[in-house]
Amino acid sequence: MSNLLSIILNYRTPEMTLKSAEAALVALEGIPGSLTIVDNDSGDGSYEKILAAAEERGWTKDGRVRVLQSGHNGGFGAGNNFGIRAGLPDGSAPDYVYILNSDAFPEPDAIRVLVDYLDANPAVGFVGSAILNEDGEIETTAFRFPSIASEFEGAARTGPITRLLARHVVALPVPQENVAVDWLAGASMMMRRKTLDQVGLFDETFFLYFEETDLCRRTHLAGWPIVYLRDSRVMHIGSVSTGMKKWHRVPGYWLDSRQYYFSKNPGRGYATLATFAHLAGGVIWRLRHLVSRRNSEDPPHFLRDLMTHWVRARSLSSSAAMASGPKSH
Repeated sequence: MSNLLSIILNYRTPEMTLKSAEAALVALEGIPGSLTIVDNDSGDGSYEKILAAAEERGWTKDGRVRVLQSGHNGGFGAGNNFGIRAGLPDGSAPDYVYILNSDAFPEPDAIRVLVDYLDANPAVGFVGSAILNEDGEIETTAFRFPSIASEFEGAARTGPITRLLARHVVALPVPQENVAVDWLAGASMMMRRKTLDQVGLFDETFFLYFEETDLCRRTHLAGWPIVYLRDSRVMHIGSVSTGMKKWHRVPGYWLDSRQYYFSKNPGRGYATLATFAHLAGGVIWRLRHLVSRRNSEDPPHFLRDLMTHWVRARSLSSSAAMASGPKSH
């Protein structure tokens, strides 16, 4: 069986991370490799708590588990890259890399299903699990790549528009079987090392959000399929570290990541059109709710924040272009 490097990234959730590691170790039984827990510079004693608990439970004696300190919180992608670059304890390179959220808990056979599929399908680059919420319901974690059309549809959330743009809706219906998709949520995802060697690791410009979308896009463009595996099941609490469920206002890092994704894929002009498509869809949504006198359900000031962020990004890009332009003497 192939060697596997598993990574759990912790940020200020040591107790939850230890529970995730416990579930992962059960699911890793009989699979060669090791589990690395990376503390992403929590600064709250998380690293010391996790290391002490791992040693007390005997996890570190045979090198099965390592606890590392990243030394810098560069975000989700940077933290996982740190663990990937650290490699296996004996210095060898893994065949596969598995990333698991610190608030995710694989069923006993969940990881083996992923390994077996990659072993049997050498042309596949990444595979991901079906993600269940705390009530046992399967969540939407298989997606199409975002586009100008999807930005308009997703913001408008209006039946006729959604039906018209059905082929561009980002969130796919929950698959009932194994299926190739554009991208997967990174809560439980296994990646072939040969694929990573070709396309690179996470782009660390993304602090949080859109990093797995970007990595899957590069993988897709390089010709490696990405597959959702229905039989690999992982329970996920969700947004424990980021607090997304309690957002009162969309944070700047989400807006930064969104802008960077569209600017990178495929360019700044596309990012501008995507932003204005979202604004147009958002206006439609708010007009509908104004007429019905219902709350729009979006975070306060979202459209204003999106527009302000775009203006600021354009201004910074123009300043950078002027600074790097030809100089007269």
